[in-house]
Amino acid sequence: MPVPLDRSGAVPGTITLSVARKLAGTQRASSALVALAGGPGQPALPFAEFNAKSMAAALHSRDLLVFDQRGTGSSDPLSCTALERFSATSLSRLFADCAEQIGPARGAFTTQESVRDIEALRLATGYEKLVLYGTSYGTKVALEYAERFPQHVEALVLDSVVPTDGPEPFAIPTFKAIGEVLRGLCAEGRCSGITPEPLADLTQLVGRLRKHPLRGSVYDGLGKRHETELSERGLLGILEAGDLNPAVRALLPAAIRSSLRGDPDPLLRLQALSEGLIPNIPAGEVKASSEEATDEALFVATTCEEAPFPWQRAAPAATRLAEALGYLRAQPAAAFAPFDAPTALRASLVEACHAWPYASPPPPPAASLPSVPTLILSGAQDLRTPTSGARRVAALIAGAQVEVVPFTGHSVIGSDLTGCAAKALAAFFSGQPVAPCTSTRDVLAPTPVTPRRLTRIRPPAALAGRPGRTLVAALDTLLDLNRQVIAATLQADASLPSGASFGGLHGGFARLTAHTAALHDLSFVPGVRLTGVFPVKKGRLLASTIRVSGAQAAAGQIHLGSSSRRVTGALGGRSFDLSLAKVRLSRAGSDGEWPAAPLVLSRLGRERLGAALPPALTQLP
Repeated sequence: MPVPLDRSGAVPGTITLSVARKLAGTQRASSALVALAGGPGQPALPFAEFNAKSMAAALHSRDLLVFDQRGTGSSDPLSCTALERFSATSLSRLFADCAEQIGPARGAFTTQESVRDIEALRLATGYEKLVLYGTSYGTKVALEYAERFPQHVEALVLDSVVPTDGPEPFAIPTFKAIGEVLRGLCAEGRCSGITPEPLADLTQLVGRLRKHPLRGSVYDGLGKRHETELSERGLLGILEAGDLNPAVRALLPAAIRSSLRGDPDPLLRLQALSEGLIPNIPAGEVKASSEEATDEALFVATTCEEAPFPWQRAAPAATRLAEALGYLRAQPAAAFAPFDAPTALRASLVEACHAWPYASPPPPPAASLPSVPTLILSGAQDLRTPTSGARRVAALIAGAQVEVVPFTGHSVIGSDLTGCAAKALAAFFSGQPVAPCTSTRDVLAPTPVTPRRLTRIRPPAALAGRPGRTLVAALDTLLDLNRQVIAATLQADASLPSGASFGGLHGGFARLTAHTAALHDLSFVPGVRLTGVFPVKKGRLLASTIRVSGAQAAAGQIHLGSSSRRVTGALGGRSFDLSLAKVRLSRAGSDGEWPAAPLVLSRLGRERLGAALPPALTQLP
């Protein structure tokens, strides 16, 4: 569907929007649901089938419309070569160069233009009313459409809300939500054995990082050791990654605790995982489909053009930056605690966008929102768009219902493991009140603190001493690999290629394919190494014998498999045949090893995460 590039007429040309429609019946319905993706810059068409399934409760009598917003996906994607440069050039210079390459048309890629595109789409398809379903930035588009065209809005479904006057330039709501998110993660004794107060741990670590970075090592997927370090900004980055990855959230409390005890490597490995550097993948493979990727040029253009930065748009670049720094200095220190204002500045796009040459008028002031049926979904552990924003928007819409989903971060419908979001949607579209989510089990609960040495491990009663400790260390190594695979699979949008390899925490590596899980001197506890191959059939590990070696280990072998609840073998010259139920592995809290239930949907809508693991290491004892 062609639409004007610039509706003011200042820049000639058109943009062709790519649109998909799914009819509810054989004829066009009287209303349609429009699905709006996040970003700005994320295409929507790659998730059309996911939208059709997740919003099925709304589509019995409504058609579905999905389109890539202007400048994204297959709707004339925006690009600028400046962003492809990897150099010491400042982001501000790169962004300004990008603005010059796009030219005056950069002012045509705003939320308001996307809103007008939706109205053009409605007119072209002939619907009188629209149900607007937005996720993250898509909620901002939906809300602004509701402000400008209230007479054509039937209902709103807002998942992870960005208010129309947001996002706040220094992410102050995010910083304010950190304590509540951590306390929710560790509630009901889930951090028992890890920490009594996760926020106090985070505060202590931030204080140390402010003086000097955390230094240690990470092993890559070939078992090669790399020196690395973590800064205060890097720690904030791990928190932000956990917003989209529940496994990263689960690994964080213990990793922080380890670092405070003088063991930095678990946290440094978590940083590498959160940055997508784990696992190693075969040459030529990619972790996520390029068709699903956010358009960086569109993200930069929309953000710099319309974000509510605290400066006068007409001011010179130096004046803008000074005004923004003045605004930042005026904030109380508690607004960013346990981090500080300089970290908030480095994490923001204020410095990157301060020299952006504006090509459009400022966004119009907010208008009133229509009193239409509205369901707002918020993840209780969402840092990007905290629940405080959801409640603020709900207060502007008479009768709006807010469903806060526990154990869930950003993008609720795509990442909820409780089932509460689906129940809320079913109730909402059947005209029933939405019941509060009552789920109490976190299927990816916090993981235990990593043992620093073999002597810190408790042996089973039937196999005392070093052999028993070695056995527990070996099984803990397999569980740690399981956790890393699940976390990396979620980080890679539930799509890891066959041949992905993971470094051990203290050396060696494991390579996973559709047919084998091969361990090469894989080490989780210092001085204990595992070598062997698990055959894999239909995604399940088969029985195998694993060799155990290492300077601290009682050398020998263990035999186990997914169908047996016993482990046999000989370590340090002592034979054993034990029930796995008698072996006390490292544990935390009361939820047990994870996943405690099938992971039904990843945030990108894969049907079952377990089917995507190469192999299904969830079957390890």
